[in-house]
Order: sequence, then structure tokens, then C-alpha cells
Amino acid sequence: MLVDSHCHLNFPELLNNLPAIKLAMQDNQVGHALCISVTLPDFPQVLALAESNDNFYASVGVHPDYENIEEPTLESLLTLANNPKVIAIGETGLDYFRLTGDLEWQRNRFRTHIRAAISSGKPLVIHTRNAAEDTLRIMREENAQIVGGVMHCFTENLDVALQAIELGFYISFSGIITFKNALIIKDVAKNVPLNRILVETDSPYLAPTPYRGKTNQPSYVKHVAEEVARLRGISLEEVSVATTENFFRLFKHATST
Repeated sequence: MLVDSHCHLNFPELLNNLPAIKLAMQDNQVGHALCISVTLPDFPQVLALAESNDNFYASVGVHPDYENIEEPTLESLLTLANNPKVIAIGETGLDYFRLTGDLEWQRNRFRTHIRAAISSGKPLVIHTRNAAEDTLRIMREENAQIVGGVMHCFTENLDVALQAIELGFYISFSGIITFKNALIIKDVAKNVPLNRILVETDSPYLAPTPYRGKTNQPSYVKHVAEEVARLRGISLEEVSVATTENFFRLFKHATST
């Protein structure tokens, strides 16, 4: 059994086709999925998916790409996280790829999420793009190791991965790992400890080969796991067992039933 540790099932491309998506998950032995929040106004829809499906969970957070929207406060995040189906804080982090200029607001938002995670005891879901140095620095300054979490859709090098692991974080691989030119990510997947790996789709984005360019969905996480297995020279079953155990070890508020 596999777990899709990061997807956006509330996005229209997936929400409008949910019965078929759930059936495909079942057919591909994908037993659970973590539905990720990216803005506060969208959070009720994310939570509703988790509350209406025993095998779905929710996170609460505001993605670093969203500027000039409702800003999360420590109090608002803690209030929204106080629900048994909310098992993580995020998606949060830093993104210096899409936005330029003075991004101190982004760093402040990240700090707020880390503080909420520590206060709630629920781990972080971290997004970092072109910002690894600042991401790790803020994680250390805010003592993110107290609660841990996952570096989602990992695209950095092995050194960054090992630094995150030292802080108690897991490394999650998406469909990018199946792309031929993703050599740096493949190297990370070969060399990080198996007990620190998660798999995800980030659907509806980043569909793995052979579905590249199409709408992604949780059932496709099997292709990510297959590539991890190929790179490490182990069986798909070993990857499935390990990544599922890792998910429930990290997200201790989730239940596997």
C-alpha cells in the first residue's frame, strides 16, 4: 500500500472527477492521501475532503507564492489546525523563483508557520525553490527540528537533503524523479536513508512519466515509488512499505485505518 503524501484534490481538475480518482487509487493500491492547503479561503474545501473521506487528511497553511492575500497569523493557524483530520502545517516555505524584490514578508510567513507547527505539535510541509540556504537558516533559527516535517517535491542536491534530515525532516519525491534530466534528484533518491523517504504526486501538477504533461492524480504515485525502487535496486514492495511507515511515523496524528 502507498500513500500520496502531497496532493491538491480541491483543485477543480481533480475535485470534479473525484469518484474516478478514488477508484484509480484503489486499483493502484494507494491507500491514503494528504490534501494540502495553499490559502486560508480554500482551507474549508480541503478540510471537507478530509472529513468526508476516511483515507484523506488535510494540512493548513499558506503557500509562499501567494502575495497580497489573507495573511496567516499564529492564532489563526492554531485555531484551524485544532481538528483531528488536520495532521500538518503548510504548505509553507520560501520560493525565490516566481517572486522577486523584497521577500521579507515571505520569510516572516514561514516563521509563523514554524511557530504554529511547534505549538500544535503537527509537522511542517515545506516548499523551497531557489531558496535552500534561507530555508535551512530559518528552520534552524526557529527550531523547526522540535516538530520536524517533510521537504516536499524535493529538487535540491544531496547536501541540502542531508542537512534537512539532520533537522529531523523527511525528503519527498514527486513525479520529477521520473524525468530523464532529473539527475540531481535521482542521486538524492539513491543516497538518502530509506527511512527518511516519502513519495507524492503534487497533483494535479508534475505527472510522472509516462503521463508527463497530463493532469496528475494520486494513483500515479506508484510510478514515483517504482522509480525510487529502480534507483535503489530494491523492490516496489520495499519502497511501498517503507514510505507508508515513514508517513505514519511523521504524521503521528494520522490513523492508518
